Amino acid sequence: MLSLSDQISRSRRLGRRDFMRIGTLGMGGAALGMAGPRGLLAQQLLKATTGKSVVFLFQQGGPTQHETFDPKMDAPSGVATVGGDVATSVPGTRFGSSLSKLAPHAHRMAVIRNYQTNTQHGGVLPIVSPTIQNASIGAVYSRIAGTNDRKTGLPNSMFMIPQSIDAEQKSLGEQFGKFDATGVLGKAFTPFMPGGKGPLQQALKLSLPRERIEDRQNLLFTLDNVRRRLDNLKETDGVYGLNRQAMELVLKGVADAFDLSKEDPRTVARYDTSGFFKAEHWTDSKGKAKNNLPWYTAHTKTLGKMLLLARRLCEAGCGFITIHSEFVWDFHSDVNNVAVEQGKPLVIEPFDHAVSAFIEDVEARGLSDDILLVCCGEMGRTPKINKLGGRDHWPRLAPLMLYGGGLTDGQLIGRSTRDGGEAVGRPQRPDDLLATIFHTLIDYSEARLIPDLPSDLKNSLVRIEDNRGVLGQS
Repeated sequence: MLSLSDQISRSRRLGRRDFMRIGTLGMGGAALGMAGPRGLLAQQLLKATTGKSVVFLFQQGGPTQHETFDPKMDAPSGVATVGGDVATSVPGTRFGSSLSKLAPHAHRMAVIRNYQTNTQHGGVLPIVSPTIQNASIGAVYSRIAGTNDRKTGLPNSMFMIPQSIDAEQKSLGEQFGKFDATGVLGKAFTPFMPGGKGPLQQALKLSLPRERIEDRQNLLFTLDNVRRRLDNLKETDGVYGLNRQAMELVLKGVADAFDLSKEDPRTVARYDTSGFFKAEHWTDSKGKAKNNLPWYTAHTKTLGKMLLLARRLCEAGCGFITIHSEFVWDFHSDVNNVAVEQGKPLVIEPFDHAVSAFIEDVEARGLSDDILLVCCGEMGRTPKINKLGGRDHWPRLAPLMLYGGGLTDGQLIGRSTRDGGEAVGRPQRPDDLLATIFHTLIDYSEARLIPDLPSDLKNSLVRIEDNRGVLGQS
């Protein structure tokens, strides 16, 4: 929780502990960012973005293409889709049977069936460029757009895990993937991670009564003085959250955007995925639980509410949100992971329920042109089912689905071989997906004019701009 002592004043010397409590907002230690851009720079940052948002739902573990968006019912035994398929709203396009709620919305999506990652766990998708080592999409977006929305104070980039909804849930979080990494951009651009201890909205509220803050500018003056005094301390590297953006975040009532109790209970119920978790789905024939049970629990109990929160945050001004869907798509059928047949009701059906709720909600609110949803993992699964009924790692082909952003209207892009193991012709790759994401978020001609943008980032923008993306954007 952000805790400001009511003794803070210009006459009191603040220590490093006070600084860290303010600067990190108690949210996993993520700083809010550098000193707020002013004047012409602020105007340039506003021009550099399109005003649209991207929600990146990462299916950690490697989702199976056969049982989701590329069923293979005519494949040989031991390869064919488990559990059958279902017709969609796009004539001739079928999904795996566990996606029965998404199937009626296929005409609003784009399904890419020739997407190849060439990686396994902890893949390279978040990396923007080899010259910006380990810089996540969210960090790069914050560097271009600014760390906080200048109207609402909301962080422009966020990284959401099950603990963002329920502090009691176990989460792999940063262990797999590098979705909050900043590389050479610096820690100031770390995506904001909501959650941590206690209810989400409580963690964003001031413990200091609002009436004790006599003058917002006086408080900002104090915070700026603290920042200047601590500029030379090594411990404060990248932590410049003590500025105008920090106080705008908390004083503008941004906590309301995180508060799901503000939603219509019927909307919350539509998103809720907690009912999908049943004991028979995660135990073996002898009743022994899989070792990854805590992550299956986190997936089913929080996925829907994470997507609901993402929609609320997009409406409030957040530009890029990563949702980490936990390490549950790894259908090996071993001591840790479930088989394909178990994974359908335990993993795929909650995904179907939550994503279809998101699409219906966004459509009903007239936001389909403003929000792009990206759903994929770091790889796919093997065409051949193993002897225990699972599918193993397969980086040669992976499922990819996009919705919204004013871009999708039932496209079926590319195709795979009969066994669902290879792309036919040139595959789509992570660089192509990255281009689609940044075409949605960034005005390149304006972004290149940002005066202090690192040269390697500018070069990366040029390279990305020349890529038409998975949807063929110009």
